[in-house]
Amino acid sequence: MATMTMRLDDVDAAIVRKFAQFEGKSISDFVRDAVFEKIEDQEDLDVLRAAIADDDGTRFSHEQVLKELGL
Repeated sequence: MATMTMRLDDVDAAIVRKFAQFEGKSISDFVRDAVFEKIEDQEDLDVLRAAIADDDGTRFSHEQVLKELGL
């Protein structure tokens, strides 16, 4: 398992410690979760941008969707 070091000033370190404690997590778990949430957010944004680029402008009404789904 790899170890990574992060440098924070005392104020920021205190905030991270308190927030991790509030969530009932170790600092390591808290930081790891925050990093992967950031990565997932970027991936979601990339997917959204691709969908917008591919959008041909076709729209369906609520009724059309229900009919298509057989509801």
